[in-house]
Amino acid sequence: MCYAHSKGCRVVLKGDISVKKIIDSAIRAAWINQQVDLAKIQYMDGINIDIEQEINPFSAEYYALTALVKETTDAFHQEIPGSQVTFDVPWSPECIDRRCYNYTGIADSCDFVFVMSYDEQSQVWSRCIARANAPYNQTLAGYDNYTFMGINQKKLVMGVPWYGYDYTCQNLSKTHECIIEKTAFRGAPCSDAAGHQVPYRTIMSQVNSSLSGILWDEEQKAPYLEYKDSGGVFHQVWFDDPRSISQKAAYVKKHGLRGIGMWNANCLEYSGSFETKQQTEAMWDALMPK
Repeated sequence: MCYAHSKGCRVVLKGDISVKKIIDSAIRAAWINQQVDLAKIQYMDGINIDIEQEINPFSAEYYALTALVKETTDAFHQEIPGSQVTFDVPWSPECIDRRCYNYTGIADSCDFVFVMSYDEQSQVWSRCIARANAPYNQTLAGYDNYTFMGINQKKLVMGVPWYGYDYTCQNLSKTHECIIEKTAFRGAPCSDAAGHQVPYRTIMSQVNSSLSGILWDEEQKAPYLEYKDSGGVFHQVWFDDPRSISQKAAYVKKHGLRGIGMWNANCLEYSGSFETKQQTEAMWDALMPK
């Protein structure tokens, strides 16, 4: 933390609490005081609120969550001058995973929102096939929706994934269509829960032994690869790489968003061969469009 501070970086807490509890204003106040005290003791610079629970529109929880964000922001700004309060939102404001939040109110109530532009296949309403974690057009449509609501671009930080999904194919066609298991999630018949998350460093270590090498899907503007496991079963792995991320970073720059971030930095390999170090450097460089 001291090293981060020496480089002019903020270090913040991560905050989460049951939305059922925060209906009670006294519980909200106690939680906020606890977070402020913890930040002070540890010389931290704010808090990132990451609540990803279901909320119905215009419910008691809907209003309580907005109040929590505003009250947290007010308390941190008053008690720790220069501190930062942020909130994580899904890739689109359209009740993703039944998270029907007051997005404009939340954005107005904190310093900025971090848009989690990943896990975009958490609810699949069409055919159960493997797809990109963060397809380009789908990702950008989410930002159009946020700005259409009246949220200022300077309140939006784009979050990109440094991990992908490994799907087991029930059938893999010659046209690279991977049929996946029907795994329901929050009302949708299919979900990325049919696969499992894999860090970028692991995916890169699979490339040379894969059946396909790195392939590119032009429609989704995303890379993927295919391999066969020890049991002879085909897998398809979808992920983001410097090529796909740099295109999204260019959007951030062109449209004047506040910035870009990733989940998460530990998904890269920081030791090992010259090749792996190059791969890591390329991922960092992709966040900064020329």
